[in-house]
Amino acid sequence: MRDAADLTFGDSGLDRAAALRARPEEISWLAAAPNARLLPFWRGKPLLAGDAAGWLPLDHPIRDEAREAPLFLGLDDGAPRFALDISAWEPEEEPETLGAFFDPSEQRHPSLPPDHRFAELRGVMTRLSPRDAELAATGKALTGWHATHGFCARCGQRTEAAKAGWQRDCPACGANHFPRTDPVVIVLVTHGDDVLLGRSSFWPEGMYSLLAGFVEPGETIEAAARREVGEETGVALGEVSYLASQPWPFPASLMIGCRAEAAGREIRLDPAELEDALWLGRQELLDALEGTHPKVKPARRGSIARFLLERWLADRLD
Repeated sequence: MRDAADLTFGDSGLDRAAALRARPEEISWLAAAPNARLLPFWRGKPLLAGDAAGWLPLDHPIRDEAREAPLFLGLDDGAPRFALDISAWEPEEEPETLGAFFDPSEQRHPSLPPDHRFAELRGVMTRLSPRDAELAATGKALTGWHATHGFCARCGQRTEAAKAGWQRDCPACGANHFPRTDPVVIVLVTHGDDVLLGRSSFWPEGMYSLLAGFVEPGETIEAAARREVGEETGVALGEVSYLASQPWPFPASLMIGCRAEAAGREIRLDPAELEDALWLGRQELLDALEGTHPKVKPARRGSIARFLLERWLADRLD
């Protein structure tokens, strides 16, 4: 798609400087640079300052909350950028919404100004600049991987961060472990002027989105699209074609957007997969996007599902 770069978390032109990751001396030199900055994360939430990412100097006292070194994200127009996980910090109150599909709570660290707070990335992603959004998505996915992969999958011993945070090594058996990304197909299924939407039971009330699912080992993108749509709704697909992709750090997916024309309209819902599925016409979809549909609320702004639906409605899927 010609405007795929407009997707949230899209390619902002960040220089990831991967060649520097294996050079600890150069990483140390970059961390000491006057223009180096770090973005702290607390349990997956990035630090925000107003409507921007809350970049801090690398010698900020908040580093005392971290258990591991900052992770190198790349060069932002030559300026070094790092992520820092401070999930060990314990705020005075922890809300019950932590870990929910969307956590509206915000946390403020005592060492930071009042306008600095940790907030759910889903709620602010469309307000960030393209560069801050890409860096925040990368930092969230990377800190999340370290938090859940502290032990070797081969021998069970504790691993150590390496290559500026882009690898974990096992000192016991010598295994190397790398950040994972899970491919997910998300499919714009149409039949004439109608589009197929579904909802999961754990989503916010009334929210419907495009059908999606993980690509399995040994499976092509096209096969995964046919299987997922078939399993969830019983709808068979014609030709499947690729549209665009989006990194989705919730926790570490790559959404692969496709389109397909359905061979028929009959829905045979699998309640183990979806709570509901329906066909929506163009006017109904427009009503949903404008917030006036009596039943359907569309996918969140910033998601590839919303992006594809809006462009299908405007006949801009090219």
